[in-house]
Amino acid sequence: MQRISSRQNSVVAKYKSAAAGEDPALILLDGVHLVGEALAARIPVTHVLVAAEAVDRADIRPLIENAVRAGAEVAAGAAPVMRAVSPVRSASPIVALAGRPQPGEARLYGRKPALVLIACGVQDPGNIGAIARAVEAAGGSGLVATNGCADPFGWKALRGSMGSAFRLPIVVDRSIEHAVARARHHGCRIVAMVPREGQSLDSADLSGPTVVLVGGEGHGLPAPLVDAAELRVTIPMEPPVESLNTATSAALILYEARRQRLAGKPS
Repeated sequence: MQRISSRQNSVVAKYKSAAAGEDPALILLDGVHLVGEALAARIPVTHVLVAAEAVDRADIRPLIENAVRAGAEVAAGAAPVMRAVSPVRSASPIVALAGRPQPGEARLYGRKPALVLIACGVQDPGNIGAIARAVEAAGGSGLVATNGCADPFGWKALRGSMGSAFRLPIVVDRSIEHAVARARHHGCRIVAMVPREGQSLDSADLSGPTVVLVGGEGHGLPAPLVDAAELRVTIPMEPPVESLNTATSAALILYEARRQRLAGKPS
């Protein structure tokens, strides 16, 4: 196993570039959980860097073995190296580089009836990661990140998704108008989440092919998109609360859609 002791090593530069989102083909996996989830999902892990003192840890040794079997290069890093490549405050004992998933539209709308969430302007990486997790947990078909959303495959978003981003079809589309047009092409009803004056969530029909639009923190959805949606939905809230976190709102409507789809089916 190669040992890396210098922060000036070219491998360190590659990890830092991936953490900064400078290489669109690579994603950074930080920590035991994410590396394990990526390997289990057969994400193409290309390089693994392990803290030298953690190589024989019971939770890390199997990851090294799985990575080697998958064809990844594995190296051991000195403490200063791990502090340089791990973007969290207390450096993780294992990090990895992997190829960015490219699911495509076919997988996004492959499940019937489709339940896709389109996020518009969700700038907080933790929120976009939490939304990905909620979509998968609720049995949704996929996620589209548009118009200024944080990168759903950035390291912070990946940590927020807790591995869901490796299994859930996720597409990045710079134009929400294009994303909505593609959803309509696939026969989906467009549902816009609005903070007030929409149909109450508990009375909205979400049982058919549905695309849910959620807006970013603060500004919400652009008015033309809200006006063009087939249905506008509002989550009932007790005053004086006016809005919920965007990831929380997404989870609530996704689980209402799940409830409706499972209604009448045997458990």
